[in-house]
Amino acid sequence: LLEVAWEAMADAGRPREAWAGSRTAVYLGLLSPDYTVLHAKTLGTAGVDTYYGTGKEFSFAAGRIAYTFDLRGPAMGVNTACSSSLVAVHMAVRALRYGECDSALVGGVNVLLAPELTVFMSRIGAMSRSGRCRPFDAAADGVTRGEGCGIVVLKRLSDALADRDRILAVVEGSAVNQDGRSAGITAPSHAAQRALLEAASVDAQLPPGEIDF
Repeated sequence: LLEVAWEAMADAGRPREAWAGSRTAVYLGLLSPDYTVLHAKTLGTAGVDTYYGTGKEFSFAAGRIAYTFDLRGPAMGVNTACSSSLVAVHMAVRALRYGECDSALVGGVNVLLAPELTVFMSRIGAMSRSGRCRPFDAAADGVTRGEGCGIVVLKRLSDALADRDRILAVVEGSAVNQDGRSAGITAPSHAAQRALLEAASVDAQLPPGEIDF
């Protein structure tokens, strides 16, 4: 995370000293507890040292980035399962809109170090039997798991234009909700997902017919 965060900051075209003390937030999507699971299985309580919390708790992932680069905006780990990194983007957008920060490092990370979560997802029928992830496809039969880390820098569009930043994309709108009661606590609600898409469309002030992927 530290390496990718620095890559994002450098790619934004600002020297390290310009970030120090700035109102920059850190929002990270995190889900996998694999490090904690591995630690418990191999070392147990005998392995608890002064780095136990700072090396495993999700809050420290964002906090360590803020600490290392002296960033003074909000910093937090976000865990909403599969949507974690997207909810992190939503939270950063809101923080920028409401003036809680002037820029934000936003992203997510996932590593596969222990089998427990994959076994759980298989037992509840979430994993693809074909071993392929097919978003928006009628043939989709579940998800597949992977590893990766990504971080982007977000700013208010007016600030990015004024600073002559290299703008890669614009977040037109976003929304967050919850399924509420569905067929099961891990089962999606089509009605809730439709309401979410409609809310995001309204927030972006874009009719659905003008949105593509």
